Amino acid sequence: MKKDYYEILGIKKDAAVADIKKAYRALAMRHHPDRVEESEKKQAEEKFKEISEAYGVLSDAQKRQTYDQHGHAGIDQSYTSDDIFRGADFSSVFGESGMDDILSQFFGGSFGGGGGRRQQRRAARGRDIQYEAELTLEEVYSGAKKTIKVPRNEVCRDCQGNGSKNGTALSDCQACGGRGQVMMNSGFFRMAQTCPSCQGEGRIIKETCPKCSGRGAIKHVREIEVNFPRGLDNDSQMRLRGEGEIGPGGPGDLYLFIRVKPHAKFRRVGNDLELDLPVSFVKAALGGEVVVPTVDGQVTMKVPAGTESGKVFRVKGKGMPDLRDERVSGEIYARVMVDVPKRLSSEQRRLLEEFAKASGESTDAADSLQDKIKKVFK
Repeated sequence: MKKDYYEILGIKKDAAVADIKKAYRALAMRHHPDRVEESEKKQAEEKFKEISEAYGVLSDAQKRQTYDQHGHAGIDQSYTSDDIFRGADFSSVFGESGMDDILSQFFGGSFGGGGGRRQQRRAARGRDIQYEAELTLEEVYSGAKKTIKVPRNEVCRDCQGNGSKNGTALSDCQACGGRGQVMMNSGFFRMAQTCPSCQGEGRIIKETCPKCSGRGAIKHVREIEVNFPRGLDNDSQMRLRGEGEIGPGGPGDLYLFIRVKPHAKFRRVGNDLELDLPVSFVKAALGGEVVVPTVDGQVTMKVPAGTESGKVFRVKGKGMPDLRDERVSGEIYARVMVDVPKRLSSEQRRLLEEFAKASGESTDAADSLQDKIKKVFK
């Protein structure tokens, strides 16, 4: 026994047309076979047919009146399966092409008044591809324009992508008569399915293209000029629309995954940069100006007298630019590394020994000079 149409759509018997459309759209989107797992497709198709039949009746004033007066018996005796869907305003629910795009793949192309209109297949879009782009820290600091070489499949020019010799060695599929679909009867409904012989193309290749071996595409290395913005990092991605592989429905997209090369001086932490800054032990003791390297040059910085090794100084605004706002930049954090000399002249040694005595440090020969210096600047 068939379920009540109002119960199927989950609406009251006095529901307005707008409420019927709203309920149907929600259920149709939820149970559309393209939106469920493969294992659930058969069940979804049956549910989709059920709710579409209910909407086809309740959205039409005359059919609804017949159903309200006589139930399913009145509908089954008065209307064929085509009649149920003819006149139903599917376009107001799914747009102008609602009937063709949503229902014809399940019920065939004869609903809505056309009577056998050939279904138009939606051409497949090309495949998206991925590419790893390697940049230096200097390039992501300043931004860069680079040419990258990306291998991808492109349409074979000899056959124009249809896989046949000279692009013309084709014949209509005998199984579907060139329609790309075969009709299957399923009780009350007729369901259109993709033709298994031609895979929905409607035509069969008589002789394959020798250049692409019938694939319709050949491998090609394409040079693409890319503008890389400032502030990119290792976790950054870029999408280039239309630079993927070519398909009948247009090209796919190219996704660039950014990899920044390690730098000899800087370590990047977000938008900040860290580096080890060698400072002579004399300057660390007496204080003075030191030169701090930056990505695009250098700046001078004052260190106070008595600066110890490991002390961190900040150079404001000289880090990496923010990817979302180039006006914002990170900082440079310079970690002082007191540079202890490995070789001294006799005069330098004498002066340091005097300094050690004045500081109360031992001058025993057992203590190396470097150990004495380290004790002072540890």
